[in-house]
Amino acid sequence: MWDAVVLTLQLALVTTLILLLIGTPLAWWLARSHHLLSQLVATLVALPLVLPPTVLGFYLLILVGPHSPLGRTLDQWFDLRLAFSFEGLVLGSVIYSLPFVVQPIRNAFELMGERPLEVAATLRASPFDRFWHVALPLARPGLLCGAVLGFAHTLGEFGVVLMIGGNIPGETRVVSVAIYDYVETLQWGAAHRLSAGLLLFSFVCILAMNLLDKRLRRGPL
Repeated sequence: MWDAVVLTLQLALVTTLILLLIGTPLAWWLARSHHLLSQLVATLVALPLVLPPTVLGFYLLILVGPHSPLGRTLDQWFDLRLAFSFEGLVLGSVIYSLPFVVQPIRNAFELMGERPLEVAATLRASPFDRFWHVALPLARPGLLCGAVLGFAHTLGEFGVVLMIGGNIPGETRVVSVAIYDYVETLQWGAAHRLSAGLLLFSFVCILAMNLLDKRLRRGPL
């Protein structure tokens, strides 16, 4: 049981860090671009919100499976196997949780408006300085919300991780898959303990996010 808990926390932490790294510049671009391409990218980012997780997991498995061209290339050239591995779980989780991180950050950038950036530009701040010293601090509530949502959503993911990771104890069996296993084998006590722990942890995450968001909107900590 505990190996699934540790693996799930590792997966959520790695996924959240990757999502913040790629989601923040992506959200910045989506918030400031009015090109048709940005609308197409925004649609692709939001697709996991309506797509059944098993569908996304199935196509990811087809894309990176051991018999696919990409899977064979990664295996032969980089000794990297994504299907039924922790790396595959990370890939699936990043794609599936991407809209939960990008959308709050994008909203924060849009609500910020152009005025703070224009003031910084008049003070001869470079585009990087405007982004790093003006936009990011003002978007802290969105960044916090995106990080918590990405972490919490990855904790509870089931369909994608089962399709691309399988159910290998100690390697790819996360909490949600372990709960499914316990229910199938009628181990109700173990399923209840894991489910209750996941429920409590998710509640605490959302509560902490709301409290911090309220504090941040009132001013610097």
